Amino acid sequence: MGWHVARELLARGHRVRALVRPASRVRELEGVETVSGDLRDAASLERAAEGCGLVFHVAADYRLWAPRPEEMYQSNVEGTRNLLAAAERAGAERIVYTSTVGCIGIPKQGAGDEDQPVSLAEMTGPYKRSKFLAERVALEFAARGLPVVIVNPTAPVGDHDVKPTPTGKIILDFLRGAMPAFVDTGLNLVDVRDTAIGHVQAAERGRAGERYILGCENLTLEEILGRLARLAGRRAPAMRIPYAVAYGFSLCGTAWARWTGGEPRAPLDAVRMARKKMFATHEKARRELGFDPQPVEGALVRAMDWFRASGYCR
Repeated sequence: MGWHVARELLARGHRVRALVRPASRVRELEGVETVSGDLRDAASLERAAEGCGLVFHVAADYRLWAPRPEEMYQSNVEGTRNLLAAAERAGAERIVYTSTVGCIGIPKQGAGDEDQPVSLAEMTGPYKRSKFLAERVALEFAARGLPVVIVNPTAPVGDHDVKPTPTGKIILDFLRGAMPAFVDTGLNLVDVRDTAIGHVQAAERGRAGERYILGCENLTLEEILGRLARLAGRRAPAMRIPYAVAYGFSLCGTAWARWTGGEPRAPLDAVRMARKKMFATHEKARRELGFDPQPVEGALVRAMDWFRASGYCR
């Protein structure tokens, strides 16, 4: 997502500086100035934020399983505190903090919105808990006067998903034929290019201390796989796995991963999250920011094409 935010800012004529980890490189973004650093390195954040009128905090440790969960809290919570403090000292005029729809309350029926009550106890796993706590940090800075706007993207899809993200991995597993079955869950998909536009709109029009969901279409996993199958010209998985079976499989796989240090095929936290359909509405962003996302099919095609062209499907 950070790649797309930088690309959108360049397209609008902004000078862009990007914080990159020492082992990373900026791909296909001509004109971006880079500062080597890490969210856990406060001094590098000071260097990155210096002289910036707008600061976009898009980076996060986004994993649904990690052998050392404390790393997520260091990057997502303390890293957010470090970056907002650096932006404050730099005198930034506006800061956009990228949270996640996982921090939004989801009712038993219908779609979640920014006003739905939610608590830390409802957050499943260290990723969601760390992002929830990081969002609280952003709200604390906003309460004391820092012009922080929070955006909560749903499940972005599209090109340049380098890692890939857990959402991109669904598409990649489908392309590799590594998803023979599915569970009864659901996601709100959105084109990652639209989330980038939403970030800029939040910087231009968002109200400090407010949250804005950046999403588009609520789809069950079965519907997502059906669309991928139609777009790719291949057959969709037809077997739906009962939750208890998926839970047992992931419990064993996660225990084995802790023993071996490898990554589980289906992390336990991912299966726990699947019990709830993460459906949401972007009405507030549409009303206040002018956020107008396009249908996600084009993004699904771009994601598949990019994964194939980049050698992920070998």
